[in-house]
Amino acid sequence: MEQHTNDYEKYKKAQKQVREIKGFYTHLFIYIIVMIGLVYINLRFSPQYLWFIWSMSGWGIGVIFHGMKAFNYTPFLGKKWEEQKIKEFMEEEANNKKKYE
Repeated sequence: MEQHTNDYEKYKKAQKQVREIKGFYTHLFIYIIVMIGLVYINLRFSPQYLWFIWSMSGWGIGVIFHGMKAFNYTPFLGKKWEEQKIKEFMEEEANNKKKYE
């Protein structure tokens, strides 16, 4: 029974991951379509000032972070960092206890 529960939990986790990736691709597709429209509008009606760059940059940063989250890519303060810090604090606590015994 425990194996069945464990498999179900793995399935649910994988299902959630697939939903997150699908959400990212949807977000990316909408971003591309809207940016094409904004570039067209900008270049057609006011080519002397390229204002589309501001919205492309701002929203683009959001798309990048969404992709990092969807694909579990965290180069800073990720799970490895958390585990390392937890281990450090636990060792420090054990050392402090030994010091006062």
